[in-house]
Amino acid sequence: MIPVVSPGVLSVMIVDDEAPARVRLRDLLADLAPVLPNELVAEAENGLLALAAVASRPVDVALVDIQMPRMDGIALARRLSELAQPPAVIFVTAFDAYAVQAFELNVVDYLLKPVRAQRLLAALQKVRPLRPPTSRSPAPLQPAARSHLTCHERGRLLLIPVAGIIYFKADLKYVTARTRDREYLLDESLSHLEQEFGEQFLRLHRSVLVAREALVGFEKSGSDDAETQWQAMLRDIPERLPVSRRQWPLVKSFAHHFAP
Repeated sequence: MIPVVSPGVLSVMIVDDEAPARVRLRDLLADLAPVLPNELVAEAENGLLALAAVASRPVDVALVDIQMPRMDGIALARRLSELAQPPAVIFVTAFDAYAVQAFELNVVDYLLKPVRAQRLLAALQKVRPLRPPTSRSPAPLQPAARSHLTCHERGRLLLIPVAGIIYFKADLKYVTARTRDREYLLDESLSHLEQEFGEQFLRLHRSVLVAREALVGFEKSGSDDAETQWQAMLRDIPERLPVSRRQWPLVKSFAHHFAP
């Protein structure tokens, strides 16, 4: 019998060849249910069984191991993406060697075992249920914001966790992503980054987006730049970022407790 899931409840499939790993995820999903309503509707030991399961009952999200017999998680993710109603895929694996392949497949997230409840919750919160909450036609699904960005550097493809980025700064045709430790050059536009990560980053200036969590205060600018009146102070790095006069009212409303 196919389980019936209430509207607004995230339907989940677990795909892992190890029974203890499936039990672990099953327990975590039950623990998270009061915060993020979900229901486990299918389990599979490999990719072939998972495809058979979704053929009879589409799901919102698949929690997929990578190293499995018969059909591994990478192959399964490719097959799932071809479905008319593809589920979101979150890889859950003990190995980090597949991260580049995973993000090339546009998976929602990449979790390393043993999975923590808060980490799983953050990944599941990026997924929207496929079922409409009412009888009205559902709004088109928007792609979930990426958890990592990529940087091509001297023959390497580097993965940059978005959670570790302090600010984005546009300079000519490139955008710099600044973390606590270093800078990365991205082949991205600032406007696209703002559209995708607008809930995490705040625009300070026409060329600067800052992580909201990185802001610790503001100070008067000593610059002669007529456009800049205030500068943003940041956690973990001494650098100051300019706040344009145009953006200051919005920034001040966000951080009113910092403003004089």
